[in-house]
Amino acid sequence: MGKLGQIAPRPAVFLDRDGVLNEAVVRDGKPYPPADADSLVIPPDTLPLLRELKEAGYWLICVTNQPDVARGTRTLTNVLAMCARVSASLPLDATRVCLHDGADRCPCRKPQPGMLLEAAAEFSISLAQSFMVGDRASDVGAGRAAGTRTIFIDRGYREPPPDPPADFVRGSLAEAVALILSLTERTP
Repeated sequence: MGKLGQIAPRPAVFLDRDGVLNEAVVRDGKPYPPADADSLVIPPDTLPLLRELKEAGYWLICVTNQPDVARGTRTLTNVLAMCARVSASLPLDATRVCLHDGADRCPCRKPQPGMLLEAAAEFSISLAQSFMVGDRASDVGAGRAAGTRTIFIDRGYREPPPDPPADFVRGSLAEAVALILSLTERTP
């Protein structure tokens, strides 16, 4: 506990959903969310990897842009069902969803840091000790803007990489988690 009964800030790992927590659907080299909760695939190693992060003391927060609702190509019910499936399957502490399109200029739509900043305030998160893990430039941008360290999972999509680049580049969630754990300060 900190001063006046406040909880001491704790680090978090912010994780993008599609392409990080669950498999993205890749068409013509571009990633898309699955069609619905029934077609959503969570790789089998995701649960044990997230458990390792929890055991190391991290909050786990999913932050996901889902602009298809604003674009009218998906329903809110569809998007929320997918988020519920991910949350029920994995030890996440929270899920933040931005339903806006880029033209809406929403402060929570990645690369803006709104979702990370809201979670940091709610959970007393130390952003400087936290990580943003994502597979797109917008994820890295949000992490940078919020003041976290950034890990870009390079899936080889046909889209520009983060510019400026992420603090770290890895090829999978397993490699990202191994890196985070190697950088975690261990206390006796």
